[in-house]
Amino acid sequence: MYHTDSKREMYAILMRILWPILITQILLYSMNMIDTMMSGRASVEDLAGVAIGSSFWAPVSTGINGILLAVTAIVANLMGADEKEKVHNTVTQAMYIAVAIAVIVLLSGLFFLDDLLRMMDLAADVHDISYHYLIGLSTGIIPLFLFSVLRNFIDAQGLTRVSLYVISMSLPLNVFFNYSLIFGNFGFPELGGIGAGYATAITYWLIFFIAVFMTFKVEMLAAFKLFRRMAVPSPEVMIHHLKIGIPIGVLLFVETSIFSLMTLLIGIMFTTDIIAANQIVLNFTTMLFMLPLSISMAMTIVIGFSAGGGRFHDARRYKMMGLATSLALISASSLLLYIFREQISYFYTDDPAVVAIASPLFLFAIIYQVSDALQALFHGVLRGYKDVIIPSVIAVVSYWPVGLTAGYLLAAYTALGVYGFWIGISLGLTCAAAGFFMRLFTIEKRNMFGQGESAQ
Repeated sequence: MYHTDSKREMYAILMRILWPILITQILLYSMNMIDTMMSGRASVEDLAGVAIGSSFWAPVSTGINGILLAVTAIVANLMGADEKEKVHNTVTQAMYIAVAIAVIVLLSGLFFLDDLLRMMDLAADVHDISYHYLIGLSTGIIPLFLFSVLRNFIDAQGLTRVSLYVISMSLPLNVFFNYSLIFGNFGFPELGGIGAGYATAITYWLIFFIAVFMTFKVEMLAAFKLFRRMAVPSPEVMIHHLKIGIPIGVLLFVETSIFSLMTLLIGIMFTTDIIAANQIVLNFTTMLFMLPLSISMAMTIVIGFSAGGGRFHDARRYKMMGLATSLALISASSLLLYIFREQISYFYTDDPAVVAIASPLFLFAIIYQVSDALQALFHGVLRGYKDVIIPSVIAVVSYWPVGLTAGYLLAAYTALGVYGFWIGISLGLTCAAAGFFMRLFTIEKRNMFGQGESAQ
């Protein structure tokens, strides 16, 4: 990472940061995708059970990782302002926060998880699979959150290839443990979809230990001496982190929760085949969302670095580069999704009834992808400016009262059925994209006239 006036060099910097993030996100999400695909090969009930379990876990993990994502914005700003001496304490306090949040999540699951699942009135076997899938997954959440802190610290310095290396090493092991625990191979018990939870937890432990090793191995990271000396807990630094992180977490939570709540409502309103078909579409399109999400994460790094150095003109240039790249990638992926939607469905299941429902669902999913890409991009830019409170309000209003409510009404009271949920979500994402754009326009105008770096 360095400041430059050359557009060509700026784009080269963006691409060097972006492509490892993109591949890392795809590989990281592949763990969830592999869980779903391999569980579907066990049975439709296993697929539905993992779908419900994932729908509970996804918004929680995404929201908490959003809180920890503040590390990227804070460290990028510190590096841009040449205040490297503050980085060690910032990252250490974030690790304390990660462990505390993980303990809270574990205790909450212990007391409330079974009751929440019972409220859905699921078939007994689907309920059992969902519950024990989440129990297995829970054994890996402490290392998952600690890894998130380390990854954000690494990425904020532009060393995104290190994160890619960590995930690349662990993914084959995730496939191995899924194959072993779902189907009972190599002497392991046959657990079906439940085994996917334990396999993913084992992988979370592996990526954490590999990331710790990299903080000693990579010279630029070792200079911060993260695990060689530990800072005492600092309420002041933690509060600063949480002021930035909580609004980010809220925003990401409400965005993810609209898809999870949609799945839970579908679980209540429709049959097991429709639950499975919806999960196929949601699972694969979320993989495609890794494209704009990765650009969003890269935007936070380059915008934060530029804003930290007071180079707001550079930040606007990076935004336009990210916008063009995001639209190009999502257009190409939407075309491929349209052409191969039926073949993709058969990757998940051999059941023709489920495929018959999933294939047209993909057409509705294509509609929302442009709005999803735009809102992700603008949010990433706003995070780089450390502007987080107003965007979180925009997100809550757009995703829940607009998107989810409209989707439920269309699904429950029109002939659209399950397809109505996807139309409502498209509407909510469009509102979010428009709201983020207007907020970003305000921030850039303020910076242009020297009225402050960002809205804290």
